[in-house]
Amino acid sequence: MLKALELVGFKSFADKTRFEFPRGITAVVGPNGSGKSNVVDAIKWVLGEQSVKSLRGKEMADVIFNGSGGRPPLYSAETTLTFDNADGLLPIDTPEVQITRRVYRSGEGEYLINRQPCRLRDIRDLFSGTGAATEAYSVIEQGKVDVLLQSSPKDRRVIFEEAAGISRFKAKKVESLRRLERVEQNLLRLADIVDEVENQLRGVRKQAAKAQRYKEYSDRLQGLRTQVGLTDWRQLGKRLETLLAGAARLTTEAQRNRTEAESLEATAAQLEAEIADLGEKARDADARVAEDRERIATFESKIEHERERLRELEREQERQRAQLATLLARAGSQQQHWRATLAAVETAQTEHRAISQYLEAGEQALSDATARWQAVREQSDRTRAAHVALLRTAAALGNEITAWGQH
Repeated sequence: MLKALELVGFKSFADKTRFEFPRGITAVVGPNGSGKSNVVDAIKWVLGEQSVKSLRGKEMADVIFNGSGGRPPLYSAETTLTFDNADGLLPIDTPEVQITRRVYRSGEGEYLINRQPCRLRDIRDLFSGTGAATEAYSVIEQGKVDVLLQSSPKDRRVIFEEAAGISRFKAKKVESLRRLERVEQNLLRLADIVDEVENQLRGVRKQAAKAQRYKEYSDRLQGLRTQVGLTDWRQLGKRLETLLAGAARLTTEAQRNRTEAESLEATAAQLEAEIADLGEKARDADARVAEDRERIATFESKIEHERERLRELEREQERQRAQLATLLARAGSQQQHWRATLAAVETAQTEHRAISQYLEAGEQALSDATARWQAVREQSDRTRAAHVALLRTAAALGNEITAWGQH
């Protein structure tokens, strides 16, 4: 049974207001605008009404006191219903049950049962089948009687079922059916998972069988490897003894070979010194050949110059002879001139003979220099051949020394 209603900041109730509802018939009377409808709206709101239109507003924050000429607006609204539960109608083990709802201008809200936070669903479950739900017959607004009279039998049946107290069972039935449907969906998913797991299990079993066979083969292989290892160890032990005996022999031979190698190294050092000496001689021969080539080039340049001069003298002799012929034609009148010219010709012939002798001497010197250069070149070739032969001998000796050192 409804016992009291407390309003704080709900619509026109800016101050904390408490309505007591004693046993019997209680009526709320007053002129228009005094807040009678706000009391009904408060009861519907605290019981979980979610339709803002049913509460005669545009948004849920409209239920908060919006201020007046002398008072500022509030930032929250709170409504509390107190029920007498001495007969245990409500499924809570307390003599009184308080239902509270708060809302803030930020849009947040909360529900409380006996000052303990709860869900809207908890409140609806609490009042299901008691006739105190928001859509039950306990709250009939102005004009709702005509709606009930004109409603369909299905809608009226909802009210009768709520009055009869079977609506909670129908709600539980619907909830149970929903849970059964979810369970069936879960079962289907579980069946799919089981099928998938079985498919994977078959593969895992095959892999397990393969792993078992692999383990058996691995164990057998390990045993075989152990036997083979023991056999190899014995054979290696015998071979090691043989190798140690051979190593002792090789050590003796190595000492003997080391002595021979030292002797060969001394011989190789002596050969290297001789090779270096021959290389020095070869370089000296190359220098002398270069000097002879320069002298030959100088002689050739001088010979070419003398030849050019000889050709010039021959040309001059021809001119003199031509002049002599001309002078002979005029011999009578120019005897003295002819004699002078004859003397010049004789002088030119003398010079010609001297130049010819000098040219012959230059050619003889050129021939001698060429012969010396050829001899030097042959000597250089022989020296180089001897040097190459010594290098090959030294390489062969080095290879033999290396081979003896490895043995």
